[in-house]
Amino acid sequence: MLLNKYCSSSNLQRENVGFSLSFSSLKNSNELKSAVTVRYPKRKAAGLGGVVLASKEANNRPVLNVVFEPFEEVKKELLLIPSVPQASLARHKYTDQCEAAINEQINVEYNVSYVYHAMYAYFGRDNVALKGFAKVFKDSSVEERQHAEKLMDYQNKRGGKVMLQSMLIPLSEFDHAEKGDALYAMELALSLEKLNNEKLLNLHEMADKVNDVHLVDFIETEFLTEQVESIRKLSEYVAQLRRVGKGHGVWHFDQMLINNPVAA
Repeated sequence: MLLNKYCSSSNLQRENVGFSLSFSSLKNSNELKSAVTVRYPKRKAAGLGGVVLASKEANNRPVLNVVFEPFEEVKKELLLIPSVPQASLARHKYTDQCEAAINEQINVEYNVSYVYHAMYAYFGRDNVALKGFAKVFKDSSVEERQHAEKLMDYQNKRGGKVMLQSMLIPLSEFDHAEKGDALYAMELALSLEKLNNEKLLNLHEMADKVNDVHLVDFIETEFLTEQVESIRKLSEYVAQLRRVGKGHGVWHFDQMLINNPVAA
């Protein structure tokens, strides 16, 4: 509380709240040790008063007995910064286990994308000619590849190394004697999304065990909700295709995928 340095004394009163503040004599601002007295009015039942004293010395006391000494505490972090050019400077609290798990999930996303790409090629043939199905699987392939790239960006951000792995050769024929190609391919897509969701949940569980809260948040925010929504949408597609059979209904369903895939 700073007063005019030329004032010798000051009294502040507010009758509506029933207290008064008084300051000791001040010659200049350098002598501001500020004894602040707060007096409350006496009550009828008992005479109660309060005095609050504030001094400059009190500001130097640690709060809750915790002293923050940044230059001392940062010394241990300085020792952990790698000096070799091959090591990441950004890596912090990122375990080898998490790094390996991210690389495995990148491989999963690329393999699922590869299968969807094969489905896109199959339904785009001239003797199959289901362009709506081809469009859905092409979009799904691009989406899974984007997921893989998002994981690669995250790996680099945390200071890990992306290690791409080999991919399995997908099927090239999706016709099924009993179900037909449309229903069989959609059931396969649903199975792929559930498998991918299981892999993501395993990655989330592993990150939680090693207390990598940043990776846990990344998986929850960027993948899990979208994965559940994809499973729901494909489940509805499978249910509808089971109703329409293998004939004209498949063609009609394909037209709905072309014109309005969300409503199909």
